[in-house]
Amino acid sequence: MKTKIFMSSVQKEFADERKALKAYIQGDALLSRFFEAFLFEDLPASDRKAKTLFLEEVRRSGLYLALLGNQYGVKDSSGLSSTHHEFKEATRLGKPRLIFVKGSDDKARDPKMRALVSAVGKQLIRRRFTSSADLNPAVYASLVDYLESSGLLRFGPFDAAICKDAASKDLSVSKIRRFVASAREARGFPLPANASIKQILTHLNLLHNDMPTHAAVLLFGHKPQRFLISSEIKCAHFHGTEVQKPIPFYQVYKGTAFELVDQAVNFVLSKINLAVGTREHSTQAPVEYEMPPEVVREAIVNAVAHRDYTSNGSVQVMLFSDRLEVWNPGTLPPSLTLEKLRHPHGSVPGNPLLAEPLYLTKYIERMGTGTGDMIARCRKAGLKEPQFTLTDGFVITLRRKPGRAFKAVGGDDEQPESSTGPVPVQYQSLEERILALLSKEALPVSFISKQLRQKKVSGQLKVVLNKLLKDLLIAFTVPGKPNSRLQKYKLTAKGRVLLNRKK
Repeated sequence: MKTKIFMSSVQKEFADERKALKAYIQGDALLSRFFEAFLFEDLPASDRKAKTLFLEEVRRSGLYLALLGNQYGVKDSSGLSSTHHEFKEATRLGKPRLIFVKGSDDKARDPKMRALVSAVGKQLIRRRFTSSADLNPAVYASLVDYLESSGLLRFGPFDAAICKDAASKDLSVSKIRRFVASAREARGFPLPANASIKQILTHLNLLHNDMPTHAAVLLFGHKPQRFLISSEIKCAHFHGTEVQKPIPFYQVYKGTAFELVDQAVNFVLSKINLAVGTREHSTQAPVEYEMPPEVVREAIVNAVAHRDYTSNGSVQVMLFSDRLEVWNPGTLPPSLTLEKLRHPHGSVPGNPLLAEPLYLTKYIERMGTGTGDMIARCRKAGLKEPQFTLTDGFVITLRRKPGRAFKAVGGDDEQPESSTGPVPVQYQSLEERILALLSKEALPVSFISKQLRQKKVSGQLKVVLNKLLKDLLIAFTVPGKPNSRLQKYKLTAKGRVLLNRKK
């Protein structure tokens, strides 16, 4: 929808300039996409009072533009001209105001106009012009500035622009502090732990004129989706190979970029196959996912870090019986092609200010190695290489091998378990995996989270553990003291019966 510009001035004095300026805006390829100019003389005849009509049009307009010259205009009973009334109403309503003053000398102006020009100058910046030849370029520059400040026109990355309506209070101090602690440990972040919030945000280039940028809100906002609605992640699990309704399991995750990645990764890992082996060669039972968790994580991080945040689309994570698809509303930069993704290439982040904190906390690397690592890890796990496609967005497809689990990349064994060796028992759900881990001995939550690659204090693991406790399938070893350092989870008789049935 175009923004209406209310053009205010003494009509007779600026009759030619007003018409020329309207024609200029309508004829310009850029300005005509965003604006429509309104002239009061274009209104059809009406028996309503002129003052009522023009003030209503000011209210309906998104932007106020005034041409001020020598004449003040006809004064009403209050002693003010129409132009003065229009300016006051635009000011009262908080409309963006662009003021252009004709001539560099104020001596020839009507005293009331001179006073108005002076009053305007105390509130905002005025621009001077002498004719349409210099008025039109001045208006063009001001309108482009308006588009840029409104986020409608960008000359830099979207994540570097000010997040409209957001303020410092919309950023979480605790989330920023946790980031600093993590970044100091992971990458040697140079600022001390007690650095001020402003120092931290300034160091990360997340403030613009002391206002939070889109990247700041996406990384540390209390509720990022309040300002960037489509920045959520939609996750769906289908039992077959095609999209079907009703969707068996559907979840929409909200939060910061870090939280979105963690939640979506946990969603996938809680749904894919996992093998829990025997303790024949170790006191710890080996746990192996059918797809390397690092590859799943990389695909999701890639979508969050490189998507187009101006799009109304959201990142979609769709798990089918034969594959995982991660879709994001974005495309490749001009310097990259789908083929180049399969070979060493430079890092060209679409959201550089968002990507930097993700790098500092080791969510991503900065060398353009992500897609190459995914290919290598899938090969090592015995899976088909990831597929990269461009449709109405960028899609990463990872192939599954249901019923089989593979060693996590980085282990000693690159191949699946031999059919002649110990046969791992396959467990589909996170509940079953937890029960399997507890089948031999009681375990602390830290060990469970490490084995299942789940966060121990939040997310899916916490939900499932609480459900198992409620269903009396597991129990605490130290009853009544859930936060005890000695606390462990143990399998109950009821849980053991259920687990044996599933084998």
